[in-house]
Amino acid sequence: MKRPKPIQGIRNFTLRRRPVIDEVVRETTSGGIIFRRHGTGKEVQILLMQDAKNRWTIPKGHVEPGEEPRLTAEREIREETGLKEMKVHSWLGKVNFRYRRNHTLVLMTMHIYLVEGLGETGKLHPEDWLNDIQWLPAPEAIDKIAYEDIGKLILVGMKKIRKGEL
Repeated sequence: MKRPKPIQGIRNFTLRRRPVIDEVVRETTSGGIIFRRHGTGKEVQILLMQDAKNRWTIPKGHVEPGEEPRLTAEREIREETGLKEMKVHSWLGKVNFRYRRNHTLVLMTMHIYLVEGLGETGKLHPEDWLNDIQWLPAPEAIDKIAYEDIGKLILVGMKKIRKGEL
C-alpha cells in the first residue's frame, strides 16, 4: 500500500476534533416573508433584516410552548421590526436544517408565512441587535437573502402575489 506524502511546509500540525455530541434536540421557529406594494406602479418590496453577523434574513423566532406557528410569526415580526399592522396570507412552507450548539445537535424546523405589511410600513423600529432593516425590491431581496431555502420561498410568495391568490 502506498503511503501518502507529507504536506510540505507544515510543522506541528494537529488535527482538532469537534466535541462529541451529547444530545440531539428538536426546535421549531416561525417567521414571515413580509411584502408591501410600493409606489404608483405597485412595485412589490420585501422587508429584510441584517443580523449581528451581517446576514440578510427575515424576522423569525422560537415557537413558545402552546403557541401556534402562525401567531409566532406575527409576534416575532412585531418584536423584531416594530411593524404594527399586518395580514398573514398563507403558509409558504417550512425549512429544515441542523446545526451544532456546543455538545448539542439542533434539528430545526422553520415555518414561513407570507405576510403583507399594512399601515405605516415606513415607520419601523428594529431591535437593537439588528445592523439594518430595509424594504427592497423583490429581485434585490432574493439576491441579498443569506439562506437559499428562504430565497426559494420568496419566489413562491411572489408567484402567489402575481397570480392574485391572496
